[in-house]
Amino acid sequence: MIKTGKWMMTLVLLMLVLSACGNNGNASNASNTGNAETGVGAPAAAESETTEMTTLKVASLIPPMTDILELIKPQLKEEGINLEIVVLSDNIQPNDALANKEVDANFFQHVPWMEEYNKNKNANLVPVQPVYHAVYGAYSKRYKSMEELPDGATIVIANDATNGGRSLDMLDKAGVIKLKEGVGIHATVGDIVENSHNYKFEEVDLLMLARMLDDADLVLMTPAYASPLGLTPKKDALLTETVESAFAITLVARQDNQDSEPIQKLAKAISSPEVKKFLEDNYNEIALPAF
Repeated sequence: MIKTGKWMMTLVLLMLVLSACGNNGNASNASNTGNAETGVGAPAAAESETTEMTTLKVASLIPPMTDILELIKPQLKEEGINLEIVVLSDNIQPNDALANKEVDANFFQHVPWMEEYNKNKNANLVPVQPVYHAVYGAYSKRYKSMEELPDGATIVIANDATNGGRSLDMLDKAGVIKLKEGVGIHATVGDIVENSHNYKFEEVDLLMLARMLDDADLVLMTPAYASPLGLTPKKDALLTETVESAFAITLVARQDNQDSEPIQKLAKAISSPEVKKFLEDNYNEIALPAF
């Protein structure tokens, strides 16, 4: 009986010891679980640094505009900006998209074109940064100099107020015609007061200018439309305009976002030394840096 009692006591003590060990293990596991969740007392995990990216949509049309935007993409990415280039097909859509807040900026136009849009659409677009001058030229497939142009020749110009006025102002400064005093780049065909060679002026949409080269005696247009034909103002134009800041191709935003950090970073990148060198190396005959 005594032996049985001793055996029972030993068994009870053994169970108590095992129970205590089990509880200690559970407490240890609970402590480890808590450390894993809170990080307290656990080895620090390597934290991956992530930069929150801001998407910036910019509407554009053709090279070198789109080329420049592609060039500055990596730089902007390092600054936390994902540059999304929205390529559109005419000279109205980029401004409509910007005014309607479908994009954050556009890069395709000069300031007079933007101002005309603002006036017609009651919009609030603003210039942010001039980038390059696309030098206007007068081109002909039939003649090699302005002196060869015959009386009564047909001269084709753009039919919009800004580029039409720009063309006439260029002809006036070259002495080809004479405009009413003071009209300058706002001139219309009705402002011609002297036309000693009786030139006939035909006004067409910007996108039609290059196509008119086969039919007309002289066509005035930007490098954007002359370049696809293999023409540049430096070697092919019978006449070119002087470089004027008013017609620099410019980064444009809205009044409500022009001072935002992403737009200002874009403005800085698009007028960087890298862009200037890119233009000088690749487009020196058609796009002169404006910064």
